[in-house]
Amino acid sequence: MSEGEQSDLFATDPPERPDPGRDSSVGGGPVGRMQPLAARMRPRTLAEMVGQEHILRPGGLLLRLVAGNRFGSLIFYGPPGSGKTSLAEVIARETKSRFVRVNAVMSNVAELRDILAVARRRPEAGTILFIDELHRFNKSQQDLLLPDVEEGSVRLIGATTHNPGFYVNPPLLSRSHLFRLDPLTPAHVVSVLKRALGDVERGLGSRGCTAADPVLLDLAKLCDGDLRRALNALEVLVLSLPERAAITPAELETFARERRIRYDADEDEHYDTISAFIKSCRGCDPDAAMYWLAKMLAGGEDPRFIARRLVILASEDIGLADSHALSVAVAAHQAVDFIGLPEAELTLAHATLYIATASKSNSATEALGAAKAALADQPVQSVPIQLRDKGGQASKRMGHGRVTFTATSFRRRSPARNTWESRSRSIRRNRLALKPRLRIGSRAGGNSRPPARAGSLPPPNPKRWVHPAG
Repeated sequence: MSEGEQSDLFATDPPERPDPGRDSSVGGGPVGRMQPLAARMRPRTLAEMVGQEHILRPGGLLLRLVAGNRFGSLIFYGPPGSGKTSLAEVIARETKSRFVRVNAVMSNVAELRDILAVARRRPEAGTILFIDELHRFNKSQQDLLLPDVEEGSVRLIGATTHNPGFYVNPPLLSRSHLFRLDPLTPAHVVSVLKRALGDVERGLGSRGCTAADPVLLDLAKLCDGDLRRALNALEVLVLSLPERAAITPAELETFARERRIRYDADEDEHYDTISAFIKSCRGCDPDAAMYWLAKMLAGGEDPRFIARRLVILASEDIGLADSHALSVAVAAHQAVDFIGLPEAELTLAHATLYIATASKSNSATEALGAAKAALADQPVQSVPIQLRDKGGQASKRMGHGRVTFTATSFRRRSPARNTWESRSRSIRRNRLALKPRLRIGSRAGGNSRPPARAGSLPPPNPKRWVHPAG
């Protein structure tokens, strides 16, 4: 060990440690050329921010809060590449606040305690604590922030891609302003890509490469509103070409083949997409139903989950209007189990089109709901003696089941006295009466669309999906 190392080892005053979580990029230092293009092209002012007009419009709430430096804690919720981190850094720069960046994946309670202690000792600095991936913090870590957020020692800016209503503690959420960021439009992405191609200081302007507007628009569409992904893809394309070359559609083929659908297994995209799929089937829109089905399959959704939803739809929304829909859905569920992907995609498409174009009736749902309401709101009825089981001598002596009921016992009963039975009979009669008319219509070339049934939605137009026989 050298003499210098020994003196450092036993020094009474240890070297000063930097502030925990200090982000030097906010202080206006030089941009490192080894940084990815997306990091180098981060906006430095609010004027350089693109998109998000619903929160960044002139005179909006967020801009007024930033201009007066009177904002509290903020939570930015949006998909990747929508500008959550960039907006937090711009706010810190505009308000000249001390900016501390923490990644929830790598941080821990000890680091948070150090950051909060420094913020309490330096109230004049106006510390902004930016926590990326805030949903990764557990309840105890989020609770640790509450006292300092409440007292104003730090101003929290959290960024999350997950619904804060499920992943952020209610006490912390109630102390924060929530702003949702949307995916950027292709036009906004193209404007940033053009700026990156011409920027010599931070972008790729020194390379002298060019790209036509249609090429940049195609690249923006492939990235699905993710600006970070678009900038990184542009950097790869430019660095793979010689200087002053032009980017052509041929260079985009690799990215087109590797395009990924933004979809998660058990998060917002999962529930939002299946909700859109169900509502499209319920609303007799086969085009929309097929689109959401294709998105789920491309995103890696479990096909058995989709098949189960189709079985539920068959009874919940079609019911007695077309009882065969339940057989189709159950058969599709069984086929998915023993066929598997990718062939099972055709089975799911078959069942989806059948259910989306079928007539709808929620009589089973209404009947069950009425029975449950009667059970909950009225005294629970005992089984009448004539309906009880008469097995055993004791039951017979008590008069159980003395009256025998057969199918012919209800022959003279008016259908109007049983709403659900009469509705079922009416639907069956209409279906039988329509069969010869459909055959005549197809032979004569007339309109074979069945008339709308009472209590159901009008039948959809089957021309796009069903070819008439003949």
